[in-house]
Amino acid sequence: MDYERAGAERKLQLQELESLRLEAYENSRLYKEKVKAVHDKSIKRREFQPGDLVLLYNSRIRLMPGMLRSRWDGPYRVEKVKPYGVFHLSHPSSSELIKVNGQRLKLFHGETMAKNQELEIFFLEDPPTAED
Repeated sequence: MDYERAGAERKLQLQELESLRLEAYENSRLYKEKVKAVHDKSIKRREFQPGDLVLLYNSRIRLMPGMLRSRWDGPYRVEKVKPYGVFHLSHPSSSELIKVNGQRLKLFHGETMAKNQELEIFFLEDPPTAED
């Protein structure tokens, strides 16, 4: 009789453990859905059309050499737009196409600015003096 009661109690413990495991899976699924929603909200959708001029973010520039150098290369011309944010770019100096994720691109506004206003250039070096 004692064995039957111990067996029934063990089955009850196993059922409780199984329900706790299923509850943990459900909580994990809900947490992942919330994190994905927050992540997707922060992603900017990039809409470029073929023929647009864009700048390409270069993350491989090292920090020390040329610290004031821009990390944006370009301009590149968008040749093809593929699904899921893939863009095919071409550089004016080469005929080779580059496949790039749209998160690394931003619109180039250089052509419209050059037509509408003059550019003022500032040099980061001191001008030469008469002593030099």
